[in-house]
Amino acid sequence: MDYRSEMAQLRQELNEAGYRYYVLDDPTMSDYDYDHKLRRLEELEAAHPEEVTPDSPTQRVGGAPLDSFQQVTHPVPLESLQDVFSPEEVSEFTQRMAQAVESPAYTVEPKVDGLSVALEYRDGVFVQGATRGDGRVGEDVTENLRTIRSIPMVLPEKLPRLIVRGEVFMPKVVFHKLNQQREEREEAPFANPRNAAAGSLRQLDSKICAQRRLDIRVFNLQLAEGRTFSTHAETLDYLASQGFQMIPFKRLTGDEAINAEIARLNEDREDLPFDMDGAVVKLDSLSDRAALGSTAKCPRWAIAYKYPPERKPSKVLDIVVQVGRTGVLTPKVIVEPVRLAGTTVTNATLHNQDFIDEKDIRIGDTVVLQKAGEIIPEVVEVLTDLRPEGTVPYHLPELCPVCGAPVARDPDGAAIRCTGAECPAQLHRNLTHFASRDAMDIEGLGPAVMAQLIDRGLVKSPADLYFLREEELAALDRMGEKSAANLVAAIAASRDRGLERLLYALGIRQVGQKAGKVLAAHFGTFDALAAATEEELTAIDDVGAITAAYIREWLQNPQSKHLMDRLREAGVSLEAAQKPAGDQFKGLTFVLTGALERFTREEAGALIEARGGKVSGSVSRKTSYVVAGENAGSKLRKANGLAIPVLTEEEFAAMLEGGGTPESGASAPEAASDPGDGEQLSLL
Repeated sequence: MDYRSEMAQLRQELNEAGYRYYVLDDPTMSDYDYDHKLRRLEELEAAHPEEVTPDSPTQRVGGAPLDSFQQVTHPVPLESLQDVFSPEEVSEFTQRMAQAVESPAYTVEPKVDGLSVALEYRDGVFVQGATRGDGRVGEDVTENLRTIRSIPMVLPEKLPRLIVRGEVFMPKVVFHKLNQQREEREEAPFANPRNAAAGSLRQLDSKICAQRRLDIRVFNLQLAEGRTFSTHAETLDYLASQGFQMIPFKRLTGDEAINAEIARLNEDREDLPFDMDGAVVKLDSLSDRAALGSTAKCPRWAIAYKYPPERKPSKVLDIVVQVGRTGVLTPKVIVEPVRLAGTTVTNATLHNQDFIDEKDIRIGDTVVLQKAGEIIPEVVEVLTDLRPEGTVPYHLPELCPVCGAPVARDPDGAAIRCTGAECPAQLHRNLTHFASRDAMDIEGLGPAVMAQLIDRGLVKSPADLYFLREEELAALDRMGEKSAANLVAAIAASRDRGLERLLYALGIRQVGQKAGKVLAAHFGTFDALAAATEEELTAIDDVGAITAAYIREWLQNPQSKHLMDRLREAGVSLEAAQKPAGDQFKGLTFVLTGALERFTREEAGALIEARGGKVSGSVSRKTSYVVAGENAGSKLRKANGLAIPVLTEEEFAAMLEGGGTPESGASAPEAASDPGDGEQLSLL
């Protein structure tokens, strides 16, 4: 078989497997076989790039990041619907339809709570996708939509032009996993799947969107050149035949049947993979729709029934506190079991102490529950008239319920955190961060190995890593003697990463890579840092009062002292690895844009910081110099617009060596300088 035939066969097999997996939910190929075939196709396409086709599954992985989204004018407007909130309003709608058209029939569909998009195909090939925007003008998110596996790239029927409308959403299971990951990274969780889907689809980097595993349900045919249909139901059946993942619907007549279907959808909503916020009732006849037309805001032939949030009372049996992987104490109310929005609820989040105080929630109270975003149970109110005598206000504990370390409230928020450096609840996250590339850079110590080390009791703090033996590691699943020896060697090599990396690895609040380098450069040793007062810490550039307080608090914690004693015992270096090279760049602001050949981003940043510099993110009037490599983009244009000096890579290298600059001999122009700001380098 020649390479063209092999590539065609692989594309066909992979696309068929993807369709059956993502659209029909009927997988026919194992993950191993799929990955193996995909890797072979990638190899062939790399060798023969001229043979890459739009329908290749390799084109779904995400392209280069965009600077911005382009606007798209919709040929057929993406209209919004009139909301109704009761069966009576549904009846009013059907009565209007019965007066306007003869023998009306309707389709009833679940209303997906996501982000509406239009997908355009030319000659059967997907060419563009855009958000709804204001209904007439949206944003081009084609590259992000390509990452959604249930969107077909090529259709069986090659119509000259086809436009369909669908709703992009984040599946519930993906939403919960994403929020868990965001919490572990100390990022704010998404409020609901719709916000998560909208934020994901508008990522300028389509690779990020691909990681979010979005899905879509198509619910309308906007335009079909070369095809005619008489009913909406016919169009939906046709689109299903073209491989689209369709919204479920029923064709009905009469108020009683319509309201019964609306009620059924509400009862069964928990079984759907997407969040829904209502039901849509549409006139089925396309000619009747055309005759009725639209108002300035919405079509006359459709309505959206919005379900009221279901609320039920229950008694508070207890309030328990969980400690998350970031150390945040999260209170949870335990209630008498109650059926709510299709599931049995036994607990609900209380968020934080402020939330408890605001509603005055006490053990023994009767509270009203509902599901936030129809997913997460929450307390809406307390029925104080039912409060029994003897209840007392609830306060979170002052000591961590897991390790006994003191807790502290974030000065910039409502979260209360455990301060223990060796808290078991935070161990997996702490170990993962400690071993990460920018910290101690321990190759081979991935999440799976980490989990086994914790589960078997081999590691109870980061320091324990340095006391692991090869035979202990070799006994782990999928490890073996060679891998164990390599991991022991990698752990040993990390002993000499230096104080700057260690300070970042320890996870001290607000001590990131930059602060770790600044502190290591200033004090030189951990002992000197440990002896420093808050006043001495705040005297350092870039160390504010809050950061200084966090550092002192961490250093004085008994668990921290024990951890540092163990690291010292293990032979981990507590001295700075990189000595300052002077203050040559003090007061200068650099922005690096385009592709450089002589430096990586990490190398450039380290060289600048060793000369007294800092790292920042964008071009501004405070910028002293822009270093432009190949394919420099918007940052270079902005620099030219602000008349900021631009250096070549060679001129920048000469400046690093003390050769000054062509424009100013290494002194910042007056218009671009700002006393006290120091130097900034944007690695773009």
